[in-house]
Amino acid sequence: MEKVDNSKFDNSDYYPGRGFFVRTAWYFINALIFNSYIIPFYSLKASILRFFGAKIGYGLIIKPNVNIKYPWHLIVGNNVWIGEGVWIDNLTSVEIGNDVCISQGAFILTGSHDYSLSSFDLLVQKVILEDGVWIGAKSTVCPGIVCALNSVLAVGSVATKSLEPFTVYIGIPAIKSHERKIT
Repeated sequence: MEKVDNSKFDNSDYYPGRGFFVRTAWYFINALIFNSYIIPFYSLKASILRFFGAKIGYGLIIKPNVNIKYPWHLIVGNNVWIGEGVWIDNLTSVEIGNDVCISQGAFILTGSHDYSLSSFDLLVQKVILEDGVWIGAKSTVCPGIVCALNSVLAVGSVATKSLEPFTVYIGIPAIKSHERKIT
């Protein structure tokens, strides 16, 4: 039986989508403006994201202490709220629809590893949050997940499978709880 050997890890076939200098510039901008409390201005943050290649709609509210891995892999609709301490670890595309709320401390993950290989290869899959989705505080959306129209991932839950429309999910792993009724 083989064992994990991290010295075999090689993700040289992964290309993050931009060159070294753009990634380095983003690293510092992200640290100084997004992943801090220095600049609270939403429109400035939206403009900076657009400059780095993100597709951003109108009405974005992005709170302090947010970490975005690669803005050029980010698509955000209109009237989206991204709460304090959110981490969007988008090694590949993250698509966020209109009227989405990502609450404080939530994680959106697009990367994992193939634990069945001794080399622990990197795996990436896009995440889609459709219109009206609410990701609760301290929740995690795993790679490859689609949170369908108006679905809810409750506080502290982990989405390991895609969420059905108008449904509330709770727990680790998240399971269907009840229908979401909007009045």
